[in-house]
Amino acid sequence: MPMQTHLTRILVAAWATVVWTIGLPTAAADQANDQALIAVPTDGWPTNGGNLYNQRYSPLTQITRDNVSQLKGVWQVNLGSGNGLRHSGEAQPLVHDGMAFIITGADDVFALNLATGATVWRYQADLPAAMTSVCCGWTSRGVGLGGGRIYVGQLDGQLKALDERSGVVLWAVQAERWQDGFSITSAPLYYDGLVIVGFAGGELGVRGRLKAFDASTGALIWTFHTIPGPGEFGHDSWQGENTLWQHGGASIWSTPAIDPELGLVYFSTGNAAANSNGGWRPGDNLFTSSIVALDVRTGAYRWHFQEVHHDIWDYDAPNPVLLFDLDLGDSRRQALAQAGKTGWLYVLDRRDGTPLIGIEERPVPLEPRQQSALTQPCPIGDAFVPQSLRIAPEGYRLANQGRIFTPSWTDPVPIVPGAGGGANWPPSAHDPSTGHTFVCASDRPFRYLASELAETPPAPGTPYMAGVALPGVLYDLGVLAAIDMHDNRLVWQQHLREPCFSGMTATAGGLLFVGRNDGRLTAIDNATGMKLWEFQTGAGMNAPVSVFEHQGTQNVLAYAAGNVLAGTTHGDSVWLFSLQGTIEPEQPVGVAPIPFLSGAPNLTTGREIFESACLTCHGVDGRGGHGGIDLINARDLAAAITVIVQGRNAMPGFGAVLQPEQLRDVAAYVTDFLAR
Repeated sequence: MPMQTHLTRILVAAWATVVWTIGLPTAAADQANDQALIAVPTDGWPTNGGNLYNQRYSPLTQITRDNVSQLKGVWQVNLGSGNGLRHSGEAQPLVHDGMAFIITGADDVFALNLATGATVWRYQADLPAAMTSVCCGWTSRGVGLGGGRIYVGQLDGQLKALDERSGVVLWAVQAERWQDGFSITSAPLYYDGLVIVGFAGGELGVRGRLKAFDASTGALIWTFHTIPGPGEFGHDSWQGENTLWQHGGASIWSTPAIDPELGLVYFSTGNAAANSNGGWRPGDNLFTSSIVALDVRTGAYRWHFQEVHHDIWDYDAPNPVLLFDLDLGDSRRQALAQAGKTGWLYVLDRRDGTPLIGIEERPVPLEPRQQSALTQPCPIGDAFVPQSLRIAPEGYRLANQGRIFTPSWTDPVPIVPGAGGGANWPPSAHDPSTGHTFVCASDRPFRYLASELAETPPAPGTPYMAGVALPGVLYDLGVLAAIDMHDNRLVWQQHLREPCFSGMTATAGGLLFVGRNDGRLTAIDNATGMKLWEFQTGAGMNAPVSVFEHQGTQNVLAYAAGNVLAGTTHGDSVWLFSLQGTIEPEQPVGVAPIPFLSGAPNLTTGREIFESACLTCHGVDGRGGHGGIDLINARDLAAAITVIVQGRNAMPGFGAVLQPEQLRDVAAYVTDFLAR
């Protein structure tokens, strides 16, 4: 799209202001809009979760178990954004009024014509290259939509409103500063004139928060801190003579859900900081690793349920909260569920947070130096991933059968699920017709090791760690599972060969759509878990799809761009599928033979690649970060290239991502520079 003049931008913004000022919706219109956003979507996909309940469910039945094998591509477009080594493609597209809206890992936003895939407009974020506040790769999980605007939460802490039809920036606010450790990775949520957004900042010593802004102006309406301050309910759960609660974590990784009838907004929070060592923060540490409900108009606290007391395992709750109504006994209940990293679904009454299906406080092993909790909440029902190890991994002593909630100190302790196991950010889906919830999870043992914690608070925006949680102990598998919410029992469960990095979308046609790390988009039978269809997209299919009807045809819209943490092939493709499509799948993504190039490596290039693709896990100095090992002894160039190409343990291979020269350069940077 040609660059618009400054005058044009002013006129468009002014016109939008006039329209939305003189045409403020009436109470009746508000109520109708509420009902429309609660209803499961048909001719669009208006919120990140499909509706305000975050159900990711389509009632459409044109594509079914019987004919899904005929599903083919209608069009495919390349965005030309977000395909760098540091980027991940995790965004679920929105669909409204003949257009699709997609955001890349670079926070660039595209409006695409549904009929052709042509770009209607593009917004370019131009994020600061030196930004260091992002925990787990540069990514965004979607945009918000409402009031004629597209809402963009950026990794640099800015929140912006774009004109839905033109992409012109209508307003922008610095919601939080990236220099202080904050970023926005979740999709903002529009509701009744508000834009509600949570802030990430895990492992960077932030005090988590949820904020609501005026959708027409960007003015701040309310703030809720997920770590309560002095005099606030829950502050006494941060005991001891210190101020570490100010850096206590409880980041928000996912888009909230809303019940308009109850006037409540629901979200889940991240783990307590510092990671892996709780010795300096005795108490339950509210509201970390919790589900929280607030008054949507004021941000006032209403209730909470903590899934993990005094978390020392990185058992945060990044999976989006789901709302649904459920027949239990003789009554219909207003329910909520959240899939935890623990491997359990927590099923609550969304009116007051009380368990609808029992959750018992059970004694767990203690570690006094960790100030660990005496008991932990354990839901009655089935876990959707294993929660113990049968046999000790080679080189380790097995404590407490490697069970969940086993504490560690300075000797490595392997347990399952690990910090990367259970249900992470990839969203779950719920079928309101059956009461079944579908989870995309991972079965990944980790080893835990605590370290000393500095008495001084962390500098703003710097890592706040006191130990490590490392994958690769035994295996790294994915899990797909269906759970009946009437009793929290498994309907079916299947292992994948790799962790699940996609999320689920369910349909009334009896299908679940889920992406795979090798580039396949698959459709599985939601009654049995059996795969019925697959399509090779050409890049890591690591984002949930959107399902909608356009001009009488049911469509599936998918974004295939790869993922840093999964090490999947990067790309920038948006695919539209239907039964009327004619495009056949691309060829499977292959891995080139391991190259051993001669010639002098370029260490500057190697450093740039390391900072884009490796820093997230191995740390800026290579001494270990978010799950990566210390590279101090990595001195063999050929061995380093082999590991980078093939992967090892939990580290994914980059053979299909990097060119031979890039592999040589980054391996040389690791072995010749970092290992000095």
